[in-house]
Amino acid sequence: MTVVDLHIATLEDAEAIARIHVETWRSTYAGLLPDELLVGMSLEKQTQMWQRMLRGGETVVVAEDPRYGIIGFGSYGPNRSARGGFTGEVYTLYLLPDFQGLGIGQGLLRTLFGALAREGHETALIWVLANNPTRFFYEAMGGKPAAARNTQMGGQTVREVAYGWESVHAVPSARV
Repeated sequence: MTVVDLHIATLEDAEAIARIHVETWRSTYAGLLPDELLVGMSLEKQTQMWQRMLRGGETVVVAEDPRYGIIGFGSYGPNRSARGGFTGEVYTLYLLPDFQGLGIGQGLLRTLFGALAREGHETALIWVLANNPTRFFYEAMGGKPAAARNTQMGGQTVREVAYGWESVHAVPSARV
């Protein structure tokens, strides 16, 4: 595993988080979401959104590489939907493509689960697009399909699947 520093984001990290958000959405969701949605994402708007979220108390963990700076992030909290009977939720987990497959995502997910456990959540889920190839990462990390829903993104109906963990303490070691 590549050694990175995992720590709570500060307001000063908002632009780096926004850059990763835009870049990973464009690379991951090309062909899955409308081009207009992906092209319409701007660094400026995403930076403003993440500044608002960080000011509003959103807890974001960043993965920072000593050479390249912030290369990934994740956020978490209580389950925002009543589905699946899970108490915690990983809201976001994004890692720049060049750093995927190095174990950083595993470390980030474990850190988010550890934070959820400290806040009293024993179970957790994450929602992903049903046809998103990164869903296999969650399966390799022990997540099981737990729920599904349709949602609107960019004027298009898309299918999402929730991967759930019955214990945030039981995340296996996996090389993905």
